[in-house]
Amino acid sequence: MAETMMGEVVEYLAKALVDSPDDVRVSESEEDGRIQVRLDVAEDDWGKVIGKGGRIASSMRALVKVAAVREDVRVNLEIGD
Repeated sequence: MAETMMGEVVEYLAKALVDSPDDVRVSESEEDGRIQVRLDVAEDDWGKVIGKGGRIASSMRALVKVAAVREDVRVNLEIGD
């Protein structure tokens, strides 16, 4: 379960995009003052969260950065491996 607004944003978007929303996993950790948000989905759903040319992944990262500004923190979104 997501802990911050950034994690909640990622979880909400990912569950809306994938065919297996129960397999969406969002974890958060803090390294060097930066929050690391990690998104894992079912193997069949990777293409849906990355998108053609990485467009969806880039958009998700942009939205996470907006949420981070609201919380006055630095964040990095990692999708899968």
